[in-house]
Amino acid sequence: MRLVVENLTGTLFYIQVGNDATLADLKREIEAQQELPFHRLILMLDTNHTPLMTSTDEDGVLLMDCGVKDGSHIYLFFNPLDDASTQDQFVFSWPDSLLG
Repeated sequence: MRLVVENLTGTLFYIQVGNDATLADLKREIEAQQELPFHRLILMLDTNHTPLMTSTDEDGVLLMDCGVKDGSHIYLFFNPLDDASTQDQFVFSWPDSLLG
């Protein structure tokens, strides 16, 4: 199956997976091709606008069981990072010259 994937910026790219591919297979292909973190991917099929998965327990579901077929358009979103992982990464401080 050849699928069209659209990310948040509106950029389209194509992913090729087998007809018996699972949701995890698709996410692995996206991770490999686009260098995006597998565990944060949320995929939504354009025909019903509901997520293809709601938990990682569902990664083994066949794409065709979710309604995905050759030529399907899939929207790509991301789970937000948890607070613990971002807490120390985004620290803003004023330059000394502006403090006083």
